[in-house]
Amino acid sequence: MHDTLFEHQRALDDDHLVAYAAKLGLDPKSFEHELRAHTHKARVREDFMSGVRSGVNGTPTFFINGERFDDSWDPDTLTDALKTAALPLKT
Repeated sequence: MHDTLFEHQRALDDDHLVAYAAKLGLDPKSFEHELRAHTHKARVREDFMSGVRSGVNGTPTFFINGERFDDSWDPDTLTDALKTAALPLKT
C-alpha cells in the first residue's frame, strides 16, 4: 500500500484509498469502515510524530547510519554516500 500511496500522492481522498485497498486484495467494506471510524488514527499520529522527531519533513527522506541525508537524491550521489558510509572508520 505504501508504494501505491507514494505513486498517487495527488489522489489520496477516501474513494481513491478504498479503490487502492480493493486493488491490493483488501476487503473494501472493512477498509472503508475503518477509514471512516478512524480506527488507526492513533497509530498514524504516532508514526507521523516519530518522523517529525527524527527530522523528517517530507518524502522521501533518507537516513544513513542514523543521520539524515540532505544531499541530492540522484542515484550517483546517493550511492556514493552509501559507499562512503560503509567504509571502515580510520583510527
